[in-house]
Amino acid sequence: MKMLFKRFALCALVLVMLLPLTACHGSRGLPEFEIPETLDEDRNFEISFWAKNDTNKTQVSIYQKAISDFQALYPNIKVNLRLYTDYSRIYNDVITNIATQTTPNVCISYPDHIATYLSGTNVVAPLDGLFADEKYGLGGKELLYESPTMEEMIPKFLDECIVNGQHYAIPYMRSTEACYVNRDFVEKLGYELPEALTWDFVWEVAEAAMAKDENGNFKLNGQKVMIPFIYKSTDNMMIQMLYQLGAPYSNAEGEALIFNEHTRDILSTVASHAATGAFSTFKISSYPANFLNAGQCIFAVDSTAGATWMGSYAPLSDISEDKFVDFETVVMPIPQFDTQNPRMISQGPSVCVFNKADPQEVLASWLFAQFLLTDEVQIAYSQTEGYAPVTEKARQNEAYIDYMARAGEDNELYYDVKLAASRLLLENTDNTFVTPVYNGSASLRDAAGQLIENTTKSVRRGETVDNAYLDKLFDSVTSLYRLDQSGAAQSVGKAELGPLPTASKTLLLSLAGCWLAIGAYGLITLIKKRDKKP
Repeated sequence: MKMLFKRFALCALVLVMLLPLTACHGSRGLPEFEIPETLDEDRNFEISFWAKNDTNKTQVSIYQKAISDFQALYPNIKVNLRLYTDYSRIYNDVITNIATQTTPNVCISYPDHIATYLSGTNVVAPLDGLFADEKYGLGGKELLYESPTMEEMIPKFLDECIVNGQHYAIPYMRSTEACYVNRDFVEKLGYELPEALTWDFVWEVAEAAMAKDENGNFKLNGQKVMIPFIYKSTDNMMIQMLYQLGAPYSNAEGEALIFNEHTRDILSTVASHAATGAFSTFKISSYPANFLNAGQCIFAVDSTAGATWMGSYAPLSDISEDKFVDFETVVMPIPQFDTQNPRMISQGPSVCVFNKADPQEVLASWLFAQFLLTDEVQIAYSQTEGYAPVTEKARQNEAYIDYMARAGEDNELYYDVKLAASRLLLENTDNTFVTPVYNGSASLRDAAGQLIENTTKSVRRGETVDNAYLDKLFDSVTSLYRLDQSGAAQSVGKAELGPLPTASKTLLLSLAGCWLAIGAYGLITLIKKRDKKP
């Protein structure tokens, strides 16, 4: 028994020594990345690239061709592609892998997510030094491909990749939100589309569309279903409305400023139109495109990157052919409070490079990440959806100019709605904005959408949305996303690290088991001693 006790004690000691390596969940630091003087071409590298696609085979082919073309130039660098259909899955997998230092080398991500990755020491490689490197930087002289120079990057998009004062990513592709409008329905209701949409106009037309005939069908479309205004991303909806009003949302210090009177007014307006059925969301009703294409929606707000799902001849529409309704689709900027000062969000994937113990591996990863900025990759990917290239070099390329000039030639590559969505962003780049990025900003974004979703659901359940309801809603969302005003960045950041990896959980459970065994042995020994006493 004594030998068993010693074994348990040794087991416990080893586990206690190992615990700091896992329980900190990503706290182990990597050495700060230093740029090698030159790439070691005598070594073979194998790097991983995690990317996201919308089940779009064309996008997958573009990734695969980019990898093939890059490997032809750098045969000593093998790139392994791992595809995801959801950014949140990439984010969760990265968070899990930080603890075990098994992050990918190159990853499609959002700056909000990167800010959380940076809660670990030197997890993501800073790129400012690489940007300026004479050999391998943007436009570097020893690159085996033609990379854009710093001056050929769109400054606004490059600035979106700054976290904590440094660039930790490069923009890959950019989109914004658009309002896809059924012009025929607008005019049938007796209205004329203005040059720029306002919230008041959209709400008024949406309410006018709710009239029904004696059989309970909507007069506008003769169907039993009509949701005039559907918003895909309610977090973007809330954020953009606040920014358009000049109302507070958050600051760079991580304070959640969203719980204000402007937000109350927005939610009250949403509630009033949700109550009549004139407004709904993607999470409640489904994709806006499905309703728009079936003649059951007038204003469908979605990303410009979703343009091929929108319209009577949408090549990627999810509904059956017999459900389509023929109408003129107009692509417009999202509704505004002040059409003279339009504000719309800038979004779209960026690419970060993860730090590793081997600087040569990081340099090889950077060479591939930068390859995604070449004209061929930028133009090809922008043609799959309503994306805009992130370099002025690609925008001025004759192939891209020709592509944009051929709208409507077919309903595939030159689908007119898709090209109109791309043109919308090209013409409004200076009107776009991004929210402050910090460890926890992703949770605040989720909270913004949750406010609209909860309000809409409550109204549909017959609840009254008044100040008392909003007080309770603010408290519940604050608690759910840990947005305490005194330390939002810290409290949210800890929550965003997610659950411990399975290995860490197993280790902790094993440790607990060892201590229980030691305690049980001690208790048994004590009982035996007492039993031996006369």
